[in-house]
Amino acid sequence: MCDGKAECEHGAGRPGPYRGRNWQGPFRKTPGRLAGMGLVRLYQLTLSSFIGAGCRHVPTCSEYGYEAIARHGLWPGSWMTLYRIARCGPGGKGGLDPVPPKLEGRLRWLAPWRRAS
Repeated sequence: MCDGKAECEHGAGRPGPYRGRNWQGPFRKTPGRLAGMGLVRLYQLTLSSFIGAGCRHVPTCSEYGYEAIARHGLWPGSWMTLYRIARCGPGGKGGLDPVPPKLEGRLRWLAPWRRAS
C-alpha cells in the first residue's frame, strides 16, 4: 500500500461516493436535449421498474438513449435510440454497444441510425 506518502497515486481519479447510471460528460444544454433527456429519465424512474432488467446490451437501452440525446441532440439521438430499441428485440444480439462519440455531418440529420465508427 502507499503508507500515506505524498507521491502516492492510490485512488486517484476515482469517482465520488455516488456515480449516476447515466452519462455524466459535458454537453450543450439546449431545450431539445434537456426535454429528451427528461423523458428518458422519467421512463427510468417510472416505467422501467415495471418492465424489469431485461436489456441485453451494455449500456442499457435507456442509458443509451440518455447519452445519445445528450451527445448528439434530440433529433439524431432519438433516431439512434429507436434503432437501438429495435435491435434489442428477440432476434437481436447483446453485448457492448456504446454510443459513438461523433457522427459524420451527412449522417447527423439524414440517417443518424447509420452510425460512424
